[in-house]
Amino acid sequence: MAACAIKGGVSLSNPALLLDQYRIPDEPYYRPLRDEVELFGAAYVSRMPVMLKGPTGCGKTRFIEYMAWRLGRPLITVACHEDMTAADLVGRWLLDAQGTVWSDGPLTTAVRLGAICYLDEIVEARQDTTVVIHPLTDDRRVLPLEKRGELIHAHSDFQLVISYNPGYQSAIKDLKESTKQRFAALDFDYPDHSAETEVVSREASIDPRIADLLVKIAQHSRNLKGQGLDEGASTRMLVNAGRLIGNGISLEKACETTIVVPLTDDADTRNTLRDVISACA
Repeated sequence: MAACAIKGGVSLSNPALLLDQYRIPDEPYYRPLRDEVELFGAAYVSRMPVMLKGPTGCGKTRFIEYMAWRLGRPLITVACHEDMTAADLVGRWLLDAQGTVWSDGPLTTAVRLGAICYLDEIVEARQDTTVVIHPLTDDRRVLPLEKRGELIHAHSDFQLVISYNPGYQSAIKDLKESTKQRFAALDFDYPDHSAETEVVSREASIDPRIADLLVKIAQHSRNLKGQGLDEGASTRMLVNAGRLIGNGISLEKACETTIVVPLTDDADTRNTLRDVISACA
């Protein structure tokens, strides 16, 4: 996680050089599914915070990478987890050879320098941690650094984006309404058959006929959601299977390694998935 050391409120790093490491130099492959590119672009114009909602591995992260490239903005990504503290986002005091210095967290770096900050799978973070983003998601656009006694007004180019998997909803793992209602939201799902086949074929560099088989397997597995599986095979899993196939592994073994074993430990459900793979192969 990147940190920008500052002393007395002045960055000790060259801001341009610091942001360069977060720029995406080459266009990421992304196949638009509906009007999400147009909608996100319009939200960015007013720096509206955006929430990307959808299942694991359906392309949310690739989409934000593509949009950051398209908009020409640096992208600072934070993988949220249950042990993440507010200090991990905003920063903390550290000791070094010169004494005590403040080290900006990734959110603060983005706020100061005008990057897009992407909090990936924010539902994984503790609810008390996510509260720190509230002042950034309304007309104030400020980030209080209580430990420094500083109030940062967000750079005019700053935008906050979060991703959220509604499939994780529970009494424990869900976003507060006070958080969700601060964001514009874009729904993501797995592409339709032809689009997903195109994506898997291109990303895994495999024959479209093989990609078509993998998509059929995934669609059958998704029908098992709630019947032994929390989620079916994601597009990301299909790309991984395709890459193994491209390296000489059989379709059955590739699917076993990248789909069956990762998805479940239940013997009966594994056998059901194997039957699906055999039927499609």
